[in-house]
Amino acid sequence: MKLRRAPLVIAATVVGMAAVLSFKPHEPSVPSAVAATPPDSGSGNGSSSSSGTRTVSGNAIATRYGNAQVKVTIKDGRITAIQALQLQGNDPKSVQISGQAEPVLQQEALQQQSAAIDAVSGATITSASYEASLQSALDKAGFKAADGSRGTSTVPDVEEEHGDHGGWDGDRGDGDNGGVPPGFAPPQG
Repeated sequence: MKLRRAPLVIAATVVGMAAVLSFKPHEPSVPSAVAATPPDSGSGNGSSSSSGTRTVSGNAIATRYGNAQVKVTIKDGRITAIQALQLQGNDPKSVQISGQAEPVLQQEALQQQSAAIDAVSGATITSASYEASLQSALDKAGFKAADGSRGTSTVPDVEEEHGDHGGWDGDRGDGDNGGVPPGFAPPQG
């Protein structure tokens, strides 16, 4: 009976591997060399205009799962738009986590008019790197939050549940080890 299942298992494995290999991770829309160029240099990149609108790119924040970088638009003293230029995307799980966390982070920053935003559960690295890049953009633009709050400029060295050991599926908080092998202690905090 086991020999009858072998071809089925092999076929399913081949199909699964083909699906994984055909996956295209989120590619940054800005070449990494651009991050080293001062984005608010007024070189025709839309960084300022006579109507009081400034668009400034934050620093690319490197993490073990890839870079995060945002661009912020400030008009008449208010944050009017935030665009992710790069998000973590070194593996499919990073793409999933970042893709689910980014709209929440963007909405909260727009509501708060600050980079001092709460982390999305299960996306600690994405949240902290997004916040740090946003704060660097606000600093470059000379923007100060009305309440004086500031976002963090550091990314904690914690383990998000990426990769093959199961993990984050959008429904679980940070305390659920979601299939982490026995003996591995999930991060606290």
